[in-house]
Amino acid sequence: MDARELAVSAEYLVAVEDGDDWRGAVEGAAAAEGVASAWFTGTGVVRDADLWWYDPETGDHRSVRFDEPLTVAACVGGVSRPDGDPFARAHAVLSRPSGQALGGYLNAATAVEGRIHLRAFADDAPFTMTTETFRPGS
Repeated sequence: MDARELAVSAEYLVAVEDGDDWRGAVEGAAAAEGVASAWFTGTGVVRDADLWWYDPETGDHRSVRFDEPLTVAACVGGVSRPDGDPFARAHAVLSRPSGQALGGYLNAATAVEGRIHLRAFADDAPFTMTTETFRPGS
């Protein structure tokens, strides 16, 4: 276990607009503001979603696609720059009109609307996962 205090360097409210890729909106805001590491939370609505779930027996991430409108009840995660560009590792709970919840790593989703609170840190590496770690089937 590793714990350390982080200094917040800035906070941003990101408007996710109709047609935006949800995770791309987080990464785009981080790139535009020069954010190297951050934590984010968000809510909103998406038209579709590609969620990943982790199979601990095989060590693989598997993709599950949902082509339906869903409410983003909660989306949280970290931003880092493992390969130089911002990478958002997003975890989401999405809900159907019936109230059924779906969850996992949010790889992609087409937004209807949303709001994301992005909290940037002065330190550069609280989130050290790489994009290669989260490829379906890897």
